[in-house]
Amino acid sequence: MTVQSHLDNLASLLNLKEVEKEKVRTSIETLSSRLDYYFGSQLTEHFKFGSYTRGTILPRKADKYSDVDYMLIFENPYGYKPQTLMNHIRKFVNHYYRASEISQSHPTIVLELNHIRFELVPAKKDLWGMIYIPSRKSLYEEWISTEPNVFNQKLTTANIQYNSKIKPLVRLMKYWNRINGGHLSSYELENWIAGNNYWGNITLKEYVYDVFEKLTPSYTDSQAYKSKLERAKKIIQSTKEYEKSGMLYTAESEIKKLFPDF
Repeated sequence: MTVQSHLDNLASLLNLKEVEKEKVRTSIETLSSRLDYYFGSQLTEHFKFGSYTRGTILPRKADKYSDVDYMLIFENPYGYKPQTLMNHIRKFVNHYYRASEISQSHPTIVLELNHIRFELVPAKKDLWGMIYIPSRKSLYEEWISTEPNVFNQKLTTANIQYNSKIKPLVRLMKYWNRINGGHLSSYELENWIAGNNYWGNITLKEYVYDVFEKLTPSYTDSQAYKSKLERAKKIIQSTKEYEKSGMLYTAESEIKKLFPDF
């Protein structure tokens, strides 16, 4: 094998297989019907969003924290605060699922199933249709505005523009991020990748090399993350040098330090 074939194969393995997709689809359909039955007109909408809808969610085997984001927009005529709505969601999941599967991770209720986990996000709409979700613990605001599926189009456009290499690249980089402690949020990482310029790159390998060269830490990042990123850049440089010298097997072994099999 070569660096190219290893990255291509790994990117393919990081894509949900049909069996796993079917299990997730069944769980989403069950969740949706239960929400309708339990809440009725209390919910104006409920829908999936996030990496699952973008096709960049990782298999559970590669990322045990892999989840489906699911938004519940409440009618909320009495102006309940975020915690009250989260309590409503907790009662719902307690009704249909085992208590051991449920936890709160502000601002969401986490439902952990065998093959997937859901992050259930309470939300409300204003008179103009703007969606608001609970802000992460803040002394200054309880709700923040959001457009949950707007980023999907940005990623799709970038993927088309760059010959269908962006989504595989995102999955590889999310895998690297996860096995290195998950310092970067999945959304921030995907958004940053989709916003870069990759003109001149052809193979997935070239995209991977390019994205690591572009990835730079901020002054607020931890020293542990900075050290891991510096190590990654050195491995990329060594891999390129081995390839240039015709040492293809050694180059493949080197890149596997960043992207091991799973």
